[in-house]
Amino acid sequence: MKISNIMSEKSVFTNVDAENKRQLLQELASIASTESGIDERIIFDTLLERENLGSTGFGGGTALPHARIKDADKVLAFFIKTNSAVDFDAVDGKPVNLFFLLISPEDSGADHLTALALTSRILKDEEICSKIRKTSDKEEIYSLLVQQ
Repeated sequence: MKISNIMSEKSVFTNVDAENKRQLLQELASIASTESGIDERIIFDTLLERENLGSTGFGGGTALPHARIKDADKVLAFFIKTNSAVDFDAVDGKPVNLFFLLISPEDSGADHLTALALTSRILKDEEICSKIRKTSDKEEIYSLLVQQ
């Protein structure tokens, strides 16, 4: 699986505003709903339920919120860069401004795990994250993401 299999340049969002984790999850649900056609409330509730199990903020200013949703027909990824970092209860305690959002079908075991591994590898690459933080150009960000 390549990142281009689960997202396109239209799946990159910059200049997103949120003051806290809950508001950010609402923004993520809105983005995913608009792009996927899945009900926004279902996405939000599923993301919130997953976050209640443990934060998906894994340090370095990055997070990988994800949800398995019965109405999803394939794995979808969205990349979101916020205007300012949000307290996301990350493991290192630092606020987060780079997010990969994954939406997967409820029964997509192997594909979901493969997508999680792929996107987390990108978010753990400090060089890529540094380059992304220096731009708001969606085309440039997408280009950096698909190089992996």
